[in-house]
Amino acid sequence: MKTTVSVIKADIGSVSGHCVAHPELIDICEEVLNDALESNILSDYYIGRCGDDIDLIMTHTNGVENEEVHETAYNAFLKATERARELKLYGAGQDLLSDTFSGNIKGMGPGCAEMEFKERPSDPVIVYCCDKTEPGAFNLPLFKIFADPFNTAGLVIDPSLHDGFTFEVFDVIEHRKVLLKCPEEMYDLLALIGSTGRYVIKRVFKKNGEIAAAVSTEKLNLMAGEYVGKDDPVAIVRAQSGFPANGECVEPFAFPHMVSGWMRGSHNGPMMPVSELEANPIRFDGPPRVVGLGFQVADAKLIGPVDLFDDPAFDPTRKEAAEIATYIRRHGPFEPHRLPAEEMEYTSLPGVMEKLEKRFEDME
Repeated sequence: MKTTVSVIKADIGSVSGHCVAHPELIDICEEVLNDALESNILSDYYIGRCGDDIDLIMTHTNGVENEEVHETAYNAFLKATERARELKLYGAGQDLLSDTFSGNIKGMGPGCAEMEFKERPSDPVIVYCCDKTEPGAFNLPLFKIFADPFNTAGLVIDPSLHDGFTFEVFDVIEHRKVLLKCPEEMYDLLALIGSTGRYVIKRVFKKNGEIAAAVSTEKLNLMAGEYVGKDDPVAIVRAQSGFPANGECVEPFAFPHMVSGWMRGSHNGPMMPVSELEANPIRFDGPPRVVGLGFQVADAKLIGPVDLFDDPAFDPTRKEAAEIATYIRRHGPFEPHRLPAEEMEYTSLPGVMEKLEKRFEDME
């Protein structure tokens, strides 16, 4: 029997702007997931939070894209949205593009990362949850975890990692995908994933086909056709015993790399690794945050989590991220702080440009 880990997230309402999910919404989700646990739809669950996003971390034995599991998550968000509207929370139901479940959560607004695997004798799994950024924010960390020997020493010295990994990359604009092997096709991979707004790592596999990582790649703005909030992705990463060590999996986040999102989904800023307690994007609705939760998976049950970034060793990273945020903020509405024009098409800027359109004249 195989175990499935499903992480489904949504922003369904926040207190004081896009800051923090209200505790009552989490309690409502807890009630729905507990009912699913008692009905044997789920084997276990943990509800996390990063900023205004609620992250449902669920284990079961039903496989990926299971209708009952997806419907459970959607019902939890839908029920919590009702309370969010009663409380007049900001962005109530923001990530729910429909109030009718259609059999699969894909295309309905919430983000989803899933993987199915046969449990090892010891199976550490890390769940990363972001706020105020897009799925491409995981491109650099996942490349470093699974392909960069300067980050992951095991790629050099551990025979079980030495053959490398295969990356599944989605073209979220043209709706295509490609598989690229590392280290053999490393440069081809980098040629794509450096364009984080278009090419996104969806999954990583061992060369024997065993799943190593999965990312939510839903682009909320593309689905809705307008700006309705940033995607705020989640990722699942397996660690140890044939995969990178736990420490190798968190090491990339010691560098606060630049990601897009932040205020109004329209700005570049540093990714700040934080504990769940500090996952409150306040300054200019940010800067973008990432939480890391470490679990052991045992007989489809979740042992943990360990709040992985609740570690003073990441204090210099947070300080550096704050300094980068101060620097980039001084650019105001100018690039590179503001996103380039092609990425602003799905923000609120087109409404401003429409007003000016008739005033443009052809140049002689």
